[in-house]
Amino acid sequence: MNKGKIMAKTANFNMRIDPQTKLGAEKLFSSFGITISDAVNIFLRQSLMVRGLPFEMKQPRYNIETEAAMQEARDIISRKKKTKKYSCADELFAELDAEYKAESNKKC
Repeated sequence: MNKGKIMAKTANFNMRIDPQTKLGAEKLFSSFGITISDAVNIFLRQSLMVRGLPFEMKQPRYNIETEAAMQEARDIISRKKKTKKYSCADELFAELDAEYKAESNKKC
């Protein structure tokens, strides 16, 4: 055994977190009567108990418009979808201005 050696009852653990997340977590955990340190200890103990993350990890779900835009971007990258080409930036901006004006006229 560890005769003559005294084991520390706590260990320090430093982590970086953005200030907004920290404030939000402090507010949330204080509503349960615990500190961030308590919450991290609970998380670590639960992780050890289940031998992994104590929650299911999933990809975020996006709304239909965002999902469609992401798929369109994938299709453009993989060249499944053809895109219009412009000879210069002025040509692109002129078309965008025309589209914007046409949309603005529809709403009035």
